[in-house]
Amino acid sequence: MATSKSVFSLLLTLNAFSLLFVPHDCIDANSLKVCKFDGIYNLGDSFSDTGNFIIENPAVPSAHFPYGKTFKKATGRCSNGLLMIDYIDCVEKLKTGLFMVGEIGGNDYNYPLIQGKTFEEVRSLVPKVVKAIKDAVTRVIGYGAVRVVVPGNFPIGCLPIYLTILHTNNSAHYDEFHCLKGLNTLSTYHNDQLKLAIGDLIKENPNAVIVYGDYYNAFQSVYHNAAHLGFDAASVQKSCCGVGGAYDFTLENMCGGPDVTVCPNPDERISWDGIHMTQKAYQKMAYWIINDILSKLNCKD
Repeated sequence: MATSKSVFSLLLTLNAFSLLFVPHDCIDANSLKVCKFDGIYNLGDSFSDTGNFIIENPAVPSAHFPYGKTFKKATGRCSNGLLMIDYIDCVEKLKTGLFMVGEIGGNDYNYPLIQGKTFEEVRSLVPKVVKAIKDAVTRVIGYGAVRVVVPGNFPIGCLPIYLTILHTNNSAHYDEFHCLKGLNTLSTYHNDQLKLAIGDLIKENPNAVIVYGDYYNAFQSVYHNAAHLGFDAASVQKSCCGVGGAYDFTLENMCGGPDVTVCPNPDERISWDGIHMTQKAYQKMAYWIINDILSKLNCKD
């Protein structure tokens, strides 16, 4: 995962429309062709990095197998295969560009939470993180971007990493889907503040189209309908690449570490390594996101 310092530098990674792989099971992009994008540019963290970070640091786990298991080769993506942005890149080049500024902020909450900071301490960081995102969007628009999607955060209380390190026997801390309520409340608070910032950005930039990317509900749509979508209902909270505990995840021995195993069929799991999702989960979320943002982008034939 990229560093928190990079997040506050505004632009973590720039993923241009040049991918190492084009998915054979690409989402039908005809609906997005009306927008006439000639490229999609993504500024975000490890949930959207298609391989830039390993250029800086070839020693990171995502530079090595079993990351990239579906390709039989590591590509730098933090998954067994493709990410959400790969499926949205499927749009053929036409006349303009779509900028996706995010997902940003996850690492700024991850590091203090892992270090044992309280929810209240981490919550106090939200205004700074949201301001950094707002500043990044303002800069991108200043460079000439016309259509910008600003994704929110995932419901991190459903991720194996947090279900492991913040495990409690107090059932009141979990919701009906066995996700940690406090962490999902943190994600919701971040997303609500981000929506307010987007409202301000819209007022400040009347010639730009700025849309919220609802990653929270995209994830929930997959999580809540896992069995119907072909995932193993008994393993929705387990890592595919991981070992140990109730969630096949150990912070001290994560995916890529010694003796860490990989599940036989990653397409049956939502979580790849306890933090990031599998290719299939990203594909299903990308379907949801495209359907949600298309009408809001105000594209015309």
